[in-house]
Amino acid sequence: MLIDNISVVIMAKNTEETITECLDSLVRFKEVILYLNDSVDDTEKIAKNYDNVKIVHGEFIGFGPTKNKAATYSSNDWILSLDSDEILNDNLIDEILSQDLSNHNNLFVLHRDNYFLGHKTLSRDYIVRVYNRKRNIFDDSLVHEKVQVHEYNKKIVLKNSFKHLNITDINQTLYKTIKYTDLGAEGKKTCFFSIVIAKAFFAFFQTYVLRFYFLNGWVGFTIAITNANRRFYKYLKQFLNCQKK
Repeated sequence: MLIDNISVVIMAKNTEETITECLDSLVRFKEVILYLNDSVDDTEKIAKNYDNVKIVHGEFIGFGPTKNKAATYSSNDWILSLDSDEILNDNLIDEILSQDLSNHNNLFVLHRDNYFLGHKTLSRDYIVRVYNRKRNIFDDSLVHEKVQVHEYNKKIVLKNSFKHLNITDINQTLYKTIKYTDLGAEGKKTCFFSIVIAKAFFAFFQTYVLRFYFLNGWVGFTIAITNANRRFYKYLKQFLNCQKK
């Protein structure tokens, strides 16, 4: 029997490399909303092979606002929010189904395992991904968006994890650096270049040392360098914004 009381909502753009594995893991859900924004690869063509997928076209207005807009197309108030490079498993789906959905104030926190070029990393995220849209929405953040948590909410942490194919091609690190640093610098400024340098150095130290990524060998070092670059360019762009002012 198909799951008909929770709608899966996915925002995607040019994700042909991961969308098949993602949608394969969601065949138990009656409704999957795939919100496409300016996708020009085979993502839509692949998605049309799934009877439970409803394709919606719309513009990208920042991660938080776009995810909220995508959720409006679902027929259910209970939303399971996923990215197109995230893959569920039956154990997690069964655990979600066993939860109490009669209390609309409940929020369900999922454990995400991150993968870099096929290697599982030490990064372990715990994020709210199942919520009732009548009681909660994503915040307005353009990047690093989160479901808003209110004092009346009860957060329930689930035991089973899901898979996140964060980076499948090394060039994605460059694309994501450009995209995320543009969003992270929009409307912001940093007027001291010393802050730019300090932020980048700390990002490397935090990732490689404090988070023990040195235990991941070359993968951990590469991720630490990538995080440092993202932090550097984010604050460099904010510094350039200050120079323009």
